[in-house]
Amino acid sequence: MVEKIYLTYNEASRLPQLSYAVHRLCQTSAPKILSEFKPNLIIAIGGGGYVPARILRSFLKQPGSPNIPIQAIGLSLYEALGEDPVEEPGTKVTRTQWLDLSSLEMANLIGKKILVVDEVDDTRTTLDYAIRELQKDVETAAREQGRTDELANTQFSIFVLHNKDKPKKGQLPSEMLDNGRYLAAVTVGDEWICYPWEATDIEEHDRFAAAQKK
Repeated sequence: MVEKIYLTYNEASRLPQLSYAVHRLCQTSAPKILSEFKPNLIIAIGGGGYVPARILRSFLKQPGSPNIPIQAIGLSLYEALGEDPVEEPGTKVTRTQWLDLSSLEMANLIGKKILVVDEVDDTRTTLDYAIRELQKDVETAAREQGRTDELANTQFSIFVLHNKDKPKKGQLPSEMLDNGRYLAAVTVGDEWICYPWEATDIEEHDRFAAAQKK
């Protein structure tokens, strides 16, 4: 049985590797993202990446500069199996929301430094799909708009709150990893992390989280 770990927005867990709550993970990661990734666009992978992306944006805000725009894509990999309430990673990524290739959404990615945000890197399948498909669509949009000369300036980076230390099924571009454009705020074991935005009863969620600290 996979152990469930309840994470809150601003309270520490009893586990050392999960000792920073969501806000603090975003806050402590922001300086590195600003200095090394320098994003001018954020893409949040939903549903888990929406809240971290919004929190992170506050910490990336620079005086005199506008907020970094956030765009969203929706991908689903996890699935409930039988009567077990704990979801397990599935085998197929399903698009539930995507950028419109024919609209300004995709055109705005050309030549940009794009930070892709998700809550957890589990099997890496979702991140693999997101980066591969976004790169492909940006290349298509650049060709259609006669902007292929800007492709060299298009750069993807990744931020996740938690990276699970386990064998990965998906792969990320070697040039991304080799150039340090992947950042996990914390590397953890293969626990099941229950994030507060997943809770249907936040008071119960917080009680479980408080009990873990004892």
